[in-house]
Amino acid sequence: MKREHLEDYVMTIPDFPEPGIMFRDITSLIQDPDGLRDSVDGLIRSISGVDCDVVLGLESRGFIFGTAIAYELRKGFIPVRKKGKLPRETVSVKYDLEYGEAELEIHKDAIRPGEKVVIVDDLIATGGTLEAACKLVEKLGGTVEKISVVMELAGLKGRERLKKYQLESLIRYEGK
Repeated sequence: MKREHLEDYVMTIPDFPEPGIMFRDITSLIQDPDGLRDSVDGLIRSISGVDCDVVLGLESRGFIFGTAIAYELRKGFIPVRKKGKLPRETVSVKYDLEYGEAELEIHKDAIRPGEKVVIVDDLIATGGTLEAACKLVEKLGGTVEKISVVMELAGLKGRERLKKYQLESLIRYEGK
């Protein structure tokens, strides 16, 4: 059943993973053929006119959207993964989580100096993961041309953390 707005595909689960949190479940969007098509098409439109050489997606839902976009644009796809998941030589960046620290990695040869990169993910919350991905691109000599996400939790102010980059979200939730 075709829905009127992209956010109509997203289920909101109250009090998950803890009381007071409104969890925005994107799996309901991607399991619906129209929701998946509309979100991928929306992300492609959001990067229309952006000159890029490759599309980079973050583990794991960024892979879903990023590979579809790379395929459509006839660009290569670069996965950014959690530490220890990539088989060849990598570079990594540590970043802060709400309760601790995490680390992202990319293959050392994934981006050549001067390459223009579009970063795709499902969500921007605090912006820490996307900021780490931007640092990886820049560490390898690439430039982040645009960041495009399906959902933005504006109350967590991730956009402020990424203000030096062009960022677009298809759905914006004002809360956390």
